[in-house]
Amino acid sequence: MSDEKPQVRGVEQTEDRFLSSDIFEQGSRVFPPRNGQGVHMEEAREIPVYHSCDVLVVGGGPAGTAAALAAARTGADVVMLERYNHLGGLSTGGVVIWIDRMTDWEGNPVIQGFARDVFERLPPEGVAGPRKDLWGVKDDALAKYWRLRTSAFHGIVTWAPTIDPERLKLLSQEMLIEAGVRIVFHSWMALPILDGDACRGVVFESKEGRQALRARVVVDCTGDGDVFARAGGKFDEDIEEGDVHHSMNTGFMLGGVDMETWLAFRGGQEDAFKEFTQLGRETLGFFQTPYVSWRNDTALFLGPRQSGLSALDVDDITEVEIRSHRFMEAHCAFFRKHAPGFENAYMQLSAPQLGVRHTRRLSGVGRIERDQWARGVPFADEIGVSPSVSPKFPVISVPYGALVPERLDGLLAAGRHVSCDANSHGFMREIPQCWLTGQAAGAAAGLSAKAGVEPRALDIKALQGELVRQRVHLRAEGVPGAAPMPAAAQPAQ
Repeated sequence: MSDEKPQVRGVEQTEDRFLSSDIFEQGSRVFPPRNGQGVHMEEAREIPVYHSCDVLVVGGGPAGTAAALAAARTGADVVMLERYNHLGGLSTGGVVIWIDRMTDWEGNPVIQGFARDVFERLPPEGVAGPRKDLWGVKDDALAKYWRLRTSAFHGIVTWAPTIDPERLKLLSQEMLIEAGVRIVFHSWMALPILDGDACRGVVFESKEGRQALRARVVVDCTGDGDVFARAGGKFDEDIEEGDVHHSMNTGFMLGGVDMETWLAFRGGQEDAFKEFTQLGRETLGFFQTPYVSWRNDTALFLGPRQSGLSALDVDDITEVEIRSHRFMEAHCAFFRKHAPGFENAYMQLSAPQLGVRHTRRLSGVGRIERDQWARGVPFADEIGVSPSVSPKFPVISVPYGALVPERLDGLLAAGRHVSCDANSHGFMREIPQCWLTGQAAGAAAGLSAKAGVEPRALDIKALQGELVRQRVHLRAEGVPGAAPMPAAAQPAQ
């Protein structure tokens, strides 16, 4: 292990400062640069067709799970292709078990649909968060209590719970099976199948070798835009260097802790806590304080975040994994020695899935942009509503065009790679927003396949009606069952 200390570039800043984490680069690498040269010519070969379907969802993370379920509910024949052994992506395998805000600043749940399905079925012991009657409450004592438990922002209690990842894995799997979705685990998309400018399936690799999956419509939920990028679709990849939203890490959990003791220390002894964090940086060279989980005896760590590395470079992501595993050991030892409530802590789990925040973003026929935040006006093709980043902004309309490629047919994109600018990506990559865009893309794919039209030609009112039927919160005019535009979301003057 290198003795070189990492270069800390900055600490994530938030108003409430419970998301404190160092963001850093480190010059040294575990392995030397690769030495590959030239090319290897692969022989042409026949590839067996594994299956043909109406809708193929590539990637079973939050967006993909929601997409597969929504597509199946339209009556489509759906296949889910997933490279790991579970569904849920970062919300399960990535141990990002803190589910960000699903309510607006008045406490109204605006991300519903698939999110409602999940939380209505998760057992009470698998969820920790404020009661519904507290959502939107502005009370200093309650806000302080829930801020330390990742569910209050800007002095307002919100619905941002933590969940048991194993419960969510099982529930996601069973919901898809009940809906008739064919799940294919341990299978990795290799290449899109193209017919001109239309994507009609993918070639994938598994223990059986290379096979093909044909589909009328493909939904790219890889998170990295692997399907649309390899199909020749346009994308953006601009980021803000040093921004926590564009960094990587592998999350981990420590067991055997007493989080209530820790929170009493953190929230009640400010000077001692500052000394503790300073000692952590001096000792480790980087630092991360824990989040709560769904259990008092389990602490969640989602950093330190590492910048200057690409989740599309196999050497970079290997480096991140190695560093993150070392961070886990170092943090466990430091917290055992110095942190109240961590005297008996042990390394419980390092996430089997890398925590990637950004790689590519689709260039869509529509886009979510920073200058739209203040307006609060629903797009005519609204397919969901996202909470805003601050009480000074109304809720944010998510357009169908953000899921539709500029040029490619037969394909939709959902999840953290939807069409948006770098600023808006900071919240559109979160798990509830991935549920939102995934459900919309899945419903659109199912309707398009049934109607025999390309997704870009789908009647938007038909899609909005289907989403309302699936309990999605919409404000579009002329759609039966759509919610009226609340006062808090009126256009800014």
